[in-house]
Amino acid sequence: MERALTPKGAATRQRIVEGAAQLIRVRGVPNVGLDDIRAATSTSKSQLFHYFPAGKADLMLAVARHEAGQVLEDQMPMLGDLTSWRKWQAWRRRVIKIYDGQRQRCPLSALTAQLGNADPATREIVTTLLDDWHGLLAAGVQALKDAGEVDASIDADKAATAVLTAVTGGAGMLQATDRISYLEVALSEAIDNLRRPRARVSAA
Repeated sequence: MERALTPKGAATRQRIVEGAAQLIRVRGVPNVGLDDIRAATSTSKSQLFHYFPAGKADLMLAVARHEAGQVLEDQMPMLGDLTSWRKWQAWRRRVIKIYDGQRQRCPLSALTAQLGNADPATREIVTTLLDDWHGLLAAGVQALKDAGEVDASIDADKAATAVLTAVTGGAGMLQATDRISYLEVALSEAIDNLRRPRARVSAA
């Protein structure tokens, strides 16, 4: 459990985390050391280990939590207000723009690859992110159902899973191939599928 910090201490810690995140986005985890972070954030060695006693391991987890929060923050306010088709399309464009700009430098993916998803702390960060993301998407699908804009038989949770999988899968293929088209097509299809009428099964 993290110890309580004074407002000044919390601000200093956050400044270190944000500075480390900026370096990692540019250079990648393997090419960023504690000395680089200290120089970029004007932090002394004693300060760094005061806030991150285990050194780089602690700091990288803090950066991973920060970047996980940024994944959703970067999609706001669209992601939190998916109440119409126009807003769903605005969110889709926002997501594609974000990943098109990041390309192979998705900061959260770089961190989780370096830290390893087998680590319970890393897995918890990623799982919490995906659960929160899924919840916002499911709320958006439910809003469309409540407005009568999609078939009432659509399962909001399953639809949200399909959309989220399209984003994460498309982003993964983007990193592997540097082709944004995988994300564009997968996400567009997942959203368009919400609008397609469901087949009715008649009783025999």
